[in-house]
Amino acid sequence: MSATAGVRVAIRVQPGAKKDAVLGKRAEAWKISVRAPAIEGKANRACVEYLAKLLDVRRSAVALIKGEKSRDKVFEINSRTSDQVRAAFQDAADA
Repeated sequence: MSATAGVRVAIRVQPGAKKDAVLGKRAEAWKISVRAPAIEGKANRACVEYLAKLLDVRRSAVALIKGEKSRDKVFEINSRTSDQVRAAFQDAADA
């Protein structure tokens, strides 16, 4: 897969947490927590910002594809390979 192709990542979000963090992998989805509440899209925006920071990409490279009103979401990450995404999530979960 080329670095410019989008990588889709399944994520289970825990809004209203004490900190933004990768909590680990549950089944096929990564579980992350965000401080923002699940009100008026705040948690979705916080997820995009956290993922952009975690993966060292622009916010515009992270798109919510599925799950706008659900805790289970699918994001597409541009400018990273699936191996790079997996490694960044694993490193954050192990920290």
